Amino acid sequence: MPKKSIAFISTLFFLIFTLFVKAQDDGGYKTPPKDIADMLLAKSSPNVSLDDKGEWMLFTQSSSYPSVEELARPELKIAGLRINPENFSPSRQNYVNELYLRSVSTNKEFKITGLPSPLFAGSISWSPNDKKIAFIHTTNSRVDLYVIDVATQKATKVNKTALNVIGGGAFQWLDDNTLLYKTTLKAANAAPAKPPVPKGPTVQENYGKATPRPTYQDLIKSPYDEQLYEFYATTQLVKNVNGAETKIGQPAIYSSFSVSPDKKYMIVRTLKKPFSYTVPANGFPSVVVITDMNGKTVKHLADLPSAETAPSGNDNVQMFPRSFDWRDDEAATVTWCTALDSGFIKKNVDYHDAVYALTAPFNTTPKELFKTKMRFRGVNWGNANFALVNEGLTGKQRTQTNKYNPSTGEISMLMERNTTDAYSNPGFPVTEKNQYGRDVIKLIDNGSKLLMNNPTGSSPKGDLPFLATFDIATKKTDIIWRSNEGYFENVVRVMDADKLVLLTRRESEKEMPNYWIKNLKLKVADRQLTTFSNPYPQLEGVSKEKIRYKRADGVDLTGDLYLPKGYDAKRDGKLPVLIWAYPAEYNSAADAAQIRGSEHKFTLVGGGSPIFYVTQGYAVLNNAEMPIVATSKDKKPNDNFIEQLTMNAEAAINVLDSIGIGDRNRVAVGGHSYGAFMTANLLAHTKLFKAGIARSGAYNRSLTPFGFQNEDRTYWQALDLYTDMSPFTHADKIKTPILLVHGEMDNNTGTFPIQSERMFNAIKGNGGTVKFVSLPYESHGYAGRENVLHTLAEQFNWLEKYVKNADKKQKDDGKKAF
Repeated sequence: MPKKSIAFISTLFFLIFTLFVKAQDDGGYKTPPKDIADMLLAKSSPNVSLDDKGEWMLFTQSSSYPSVEELARPELKIAGLRINPENFSPSRQNYVNELYLRSVSTNKEFKITGLPSPLFAGSISWSPNDKKIAFIHTTNSRVDLYVIDVATQKATKVNKTALNVIGGGAFQWLDDNTLLYKTTLKAANAAPAKPPVPKGPTVQENYGKATPRPTYQDLIKSPYDEQLYEFYATTQLVKNVNGAETKIGQPAIYSSFSVSPDKKYMIVRTLKKPFSYTVPANGFPSVVVITDMNGKTVKHLADLPSAETAPSGNDNVQMFPRSFDWRDDEAATVTWCTALDSGFIKKNVDYHDAVYALTAPFNTTPKELFKTKMRFRGVNWGNANFALVNEGLTGKQRTQTNKYNPSTGEISMLMERNTTDAYSNPGFPVTEKNQYGRDVIKLIDNGSKLLMNNPTGSSPKGDLPFLATFDIATKKTDIIWRSNEGYFENVVRVMDADKLVLLTRRESEKEMPNYWIKNLKLKVADRQLTTFSNPYPQLEGVSKEKIRYKRADGVDLTGDLYLPKGYDAKRDGKLPVLIWAYPAEYNSAADAAQIRGSEHKFTLVGGGSPIFYVTQGYAVLNNAEMPIVATSKDKKPNDNFIEQLTMNAEAAINVLDSIGIGDRNRVAVGGHSYGAFMTANLLAHTKLFKAGIARSGAYNRSLTPFGFQNEDRTYWQALDLYTDMSPFTHADKIKTPILLVHGEMDNNTGTFPIQSERMFNAIKGNGGTVKFVSLPYESHGYAGRENVLHTLAEQFNWLEKYVKNADKKQKDDGKKAF
């Protein structure tokens, strides 16, 4: 064949190839429009912490987005943990980079001297008497413990041995001068070296025992991983009194330790071999004991097996003691719970759990305190005659609170509701410190009433937080204060329950969240403590409204609608739309129809927010309700998932079109995690959208075979449901352009990166329009500054090309065809 013919054929082949397969982008990071980038990188207001006496405020400022270079630091992924192998700490943390104090009485700010520079602080905690503040400081090589003297505003390093904070629980205050923490045993360079050649294969076995566990990630995978985990997780418990360290007990893999109210004993849980290859560290076999403050065992409470054999299904538990804790109202009484139904909630018994107690010196037979008809959820202790016992069922979305008299053993139902019924949520009981320094229920009106704080306050008018009294005898709630309409103000802390002095956080659409002191009894003017200003001038003039609408079957829906600055529907016409959502399951249609959220909250944006795009000419419907409701008592919500998802989406598009704001022919849908799963399903089963954005989703439910979200049936119990709900099954139908984004190191249960990799290949293989962005070093949520900016840029470009300028693209594509 002549060379010219070969060249012509080669050129023709290349043109055909590029027509059907879009080449990879040129490498490097992209940046979004300036308004979006400036909003992302704007300095946020600091977090505020107030001492119990209301005398000092501590301000903590964090750097929102580390660089990708920081994310790329050494990291071990073992036992469900992510470990920095150089400093015995979690590898991915958000650090506080600035600390300062302010006097509440004078409003004067004080710089704290002695702070390390640069500062990477965490686990900040006030001492029991509020005169000191402890925090850990993490460097590349170690973790240290600092204490700030509030009176002198001076920080001092108090530890000699480096801390080991792997597995959480960095430290605890024992008293005003004493701290408990875990320390390292060896230098990081003493870690076991990886053998150049494995000694043999990795073998896992099972002999007849069911292990229906979720698809956890970062698990132990080899004998070498076991060695690494044991090296990094083994610690020494230490007591530090004014800088003097004393060892407590022997080195072990401490999962948790909890000091008794009288500070004479500890409940200690330690992990032991064999280490599991199926569940993370918190599911390893363990021993629970009571020790004295020198680490000597005084009572063996339980040997707990691996969580591998825990039964699947909501509300099913292992047949072993659980929920070990101290009674807050007694000096040293340990409590725990045991199932009465062999661990299976469907077993027909009158009571499903029993709670027991054992009092120091722990040498008597445990006493049964009470039984619960649902799963035991915990106790709020009050005094010798009053406590609140909580029980509930996840599967049935039910919760119940009981009145319990510890002296007589009498227990009776006080309140019950659906967990999804936000309107009936009474809030949380206000607490006070008892003689042991523990938080216990505050009783008012001679012990006849509770003071209840509801920081959300859901209502038909939207969220309006409130403070209320609850009459224990009549079960009547009286609201004594509620956020004014037009604002969202919630009680951060009841500073004085008798005088009703409150610390609140107030905001509106135009007013940045700030802190205030209110006095409900004196009724004096509120005192403003902070004056944080708007960090987003780009959003000034943007309108926000909570819109209400119905879907085809009558279920009421809502969404937060953002419109561009200066937009006039008559003048400007209908806008391109981005709908952002996350499905939720309900057993009750009435609960699903409730109003959630407040249109009066100030708009704060994070890297995952869709609100950025209102600055680029889009109408953004954020938090668009996507309820999935059980249609009858013998049905579960997911039994008609696709049908309900479609109704939700149609209703949102219809209302935006009917009010003359949204162009129904230029609508995109997006979501993160389960919202990404929703997005892919909507594109597979409808033609409602011009484009989709799906971030960190799971698309093939055969890869999450033992349940997902609130679905507790297994793949083998509901094969058709798993198959039909998987957008991967219907990838051949996805012809609407879809942008897939995933962190390459996603460790969220179920959303392995392979989910997006295989979904991309499936859509591509069937001729769909798809782009897949894999973000280096990112987990389930994205943290690296460059990665977040790049994601915002990719999303913007996708919306511009396939939504806002969809008609132009179609015309251009038509010209190219000729």
